[in-house]
Amino acid sequence: MATTGNGSHGPRGPLAGVRVVELAGIGPGPFAAMLLADLGADVVRVDRPGGAGLGIDPAGDLTNRNKRSVLVDLKDPAGPDTVLDLAERADILIEGYRPGVAERLGVGPDACLARNPRLVYGRMTGWGQDGPLAERAGHDIAYIAVTGALSMIGRPEEPPTVPANLLGDYAGGSLYLVVGVLAALQHARTPGGCGQVVDAAIVDGTAHLTMMIQGMLHAGGWQDRRGSNLLDGGCPFYGSYETADGEYMAVGPLEKRFYAEFTELLGIAETAPDRGDLARWDELRTLVTNRFRTRTRAEWTEVFDGSDACVAPVLSLREAPHHPHLAARSTFVEHGGLTQPAPAPRFSATPSSVRSGPARPGADTEAVAADWGVPALRNTRKDTTD
Repeated sequence: MATTGNGSHGPRGPLAGVRVVELAGIGPGPFAAMLLADLGADVVRVDRPGGAGLGIDPAGDLTNRNKRSVLVDLKDPAGPDTVLDLAERADILIEGYRPGVAERLGVGPDACLARNPRLVYGRMTGWGQDGPLAERAGHDIAYIAVTGALSMIGRPEEPPTVPANLLGDYAGGSLYLVVGVLAALQHARTPGGCGQVVDAAIVDGTAHLTMMIQGMLHAGGWQDRRGSNLLDGGCPFYGSYETADGEYMAVGPLEKRFYAEFTELLGIAETAPDRGDLARWDELRTLVTNRFRTRTRAEWTEVFDGSDACVAPVLSLREAPHHPHLAARSTFVEHGGLTQPAPAPRFSATPSSVRSGPARPGADTEAVAADWGVPALRNTRKDTTD
């Protein structure tokens, strides 16, 4: 695991020179802004007095790394104009309010684009800007439920398994917002291009993620019920198995040559039923289950080390940074005493880095006021938690 310095120096990444305004929120919006910051953009987070609402200690909120923060009260008469001053100087603005809220606050897309016609205005919501549910509250689990994605996860005789909020908020939400605003930025910078609004809805992105499965469903290669298919736990050689010490190994040798190596190393090559005989999959699953329970996770990890059997130990969040492969690639880094995932993906000519820790609300007001030429920021309330 690599260790980085505590200062703001280091490679900035391919988005160096891009300015982003983030209107503080929770979940996918801050993560998207962090990704842009990781890639080198100058991200200024507009925090509100009192915080964003989840009560997370700002010193440990890693989604605010590589950013700077100013404090603006949008309910104060001068607040909207200050944000519009920032938008006028920005390339991208990101907000995650319910539909219509930004407009009521005076910082909606019409107001911002009037000040800066080349601005990319990114909107991050669960349900989208229109539709019957647009005004409704929601969280990740509801968004992935209606897209069909949640129905695929878990054992057939059990309720669907909740995949944290990785599938909806971050995969279907943040990553699609980032793709959208960067595509729109490219358009804005072409001759004759202009700014525009990017409507990133978690339901849209998550539905899009199911594309391959939808294709398999139409082709007759996927059954529309949980735990009955090759990639959803229905297959006995694609899943996780408990070991003697109560830990787990992940198994995925789908190709025949990898499967042959798997059964040989597991010690069932001579007794395993034909893997192509679906009627005997339960028998094969029982055989694999019983075999894995004879040794610990560490022992099985050593057995499969260096093989193409497609088997890996299931590690916890605290264990993951110490895996030999991830450590060798510096997939995790330590900055300011906090172990965290390194920026991704990687660039050969414009490498990115963790340049600064989580931005403290309002801590960068003076610097942003000077750098962006927005003197009105100096009149905003300062955070009292520093």
